[in-house]
Amino acid sequence: MAGLTAQTPQPTSIMAHQRSRVLEVGFADGQQFRIPFELMRVYSPSADVQGHGPGQEVLQTGKRDIELTALEPVGNYAVQPQFSDGHNTGIFSWDYLYFLGSQQAELWRKYEARLQQAGMSRDEPIVVAGGSACGHGH
Repeated sequence: MAGLTAQTPQPTSIMAHQRSRVLEVGFADGQQFRIPFELMRVYSPSADVQGHGPGQEVLQTGKRDIELTALEPVGNYAVQPQFSDGHNTGIFSWDYLYFLGSQQAELWRKYEARLQQAGMSRDEPIVVAGGSACGHGH
């Protein structure tokens, strides 16, 4: 997980908008981002999603309608969201939220490309070995 650097602006506001499914984060440098819950979920910094090394990432699908059910502070450097599919192991540092917000267009492009490469869509349920859909993002 990306750690804090001296250059990382501190957040000045964090608000979850349930209806539009975005996390609005304002930073001390004046930047304001509206980060979709879906983007947060598919780029969660957890081992469930990122794997344990390069090339180990687990492609997430079926997260378009994901909701944020809780957002817990972690020290004074991060938040830990709980998503409606039960996923709650991602710790989002301030600089990771800044990265997600500032690189949104590129991250969406990469996600769409990975889906296309896998022959999948954003709305397909994740299928685990054995052929059953798993609602827990594993």
